[in-house]
Amino acid sequence: MTQATSALEVLPRDLSAYREGNTGVDYVHRFESGKPGPHVLINALTHGNEICGMVAATHLLDTGVRPKIGTLTVSFSHIEAYNAFNADKPYDNRQIVHNLNRIWSAEMLDGAEDSPELRRARELRPVIDAADYILDIHSTSQDVVPFWVYPAYERNAEVALAVGVPPVHLVMPNGLGSGTPLIQYGHHGEAEGKGAAMVVECGQHFKQSAADLATAVTLGFLAHFGLIDKDPNAAAPAPQRRFELLQTHMVKDLNFSFTRPLIGFETFAEGELIAMNGTEEIRSPCDDCTIFMPTREPIVGREAVYLTKPI
Repeated sequence: MTQATSALEVLPRDLSAYREGNTGVDYVHRFESGKPGPHVLINALTHGNEICGMVAATHLLDTGVRPKIGTLTVSFSHIEAYNAFNADKPYDNRQIVHNLNRIWSAEMLDGAEDSPELRRARELRPVIDAADYILDIHSTSQDVVPFWVYPAYERNAEVALAVGVPPVHLVMPNGLGSGTPLIQYGHHGEAEGKGAAMVVECGQHFKQSAADLATAVTLGFLAHFGLIDKDPNAAAPAPQRRFELLQTHMVKDLNFSFTRPLIGFETFAEGELIAMNGTEEIRSPCDDCTIFMPTREPIVGREAVYLTKPI
């Protein structure tokens, strides 16, 4: 079935001019200030149809942003998926084989399996290894409020709270539950690790507001670490809301269905039926269980829904 295209406010642009960077890895650009300071990585297009990250990354490159201290790296991750965009099916180029944001484990990266995503992750490995702080820019299929996602280490929370926008946080005490995301690769996934790594989910994939927020968060992230000046006109942070990831459910059956339409942030009482995964019931594990990222189109082997509770 052809997917609706009426809400495509932001579309891909040709990125071939950005292919030749200066790191030996295609679509990766690094700028060194020559002064001591952190190495900050701004990463876009981990998923091919999450266009807001492309907007933020090209803004940095097109406007000539350079770090006052430390090092700035700007990367476009999954160009192959990005270039497969079809406006009639705008959700289909999220990935080609693997989810590029679930394969950042030694088992996958050092294993014998092959795919476009694994090849690209192996190319990007030294880029990720070199970064002290990582902002991985994403967006959501549903039109919900933007939010941070990060492992439940204080060093991550401090950065997200300091940047202040978006004001919603999804905290992972035990990982994502469906693979290893980029922000948990290497020392960033260790309790005693240094630096910080986080995802920002900027809103619905194709909305201008998501692209605008991605750019604003990127600039705020860089300013927090002193690589650029802070914007004196930046809005004051809104009250923060934090949620703890409790369960990740995968689609196991083509007959997966929610008990009612969900887009995200709906709440359920303890024991309330949320979905049927074939014959398996998914029920709320607690009162005020809050839904994050319910699938808009169930695909066996992909995430169905994240269940959280307010912190």
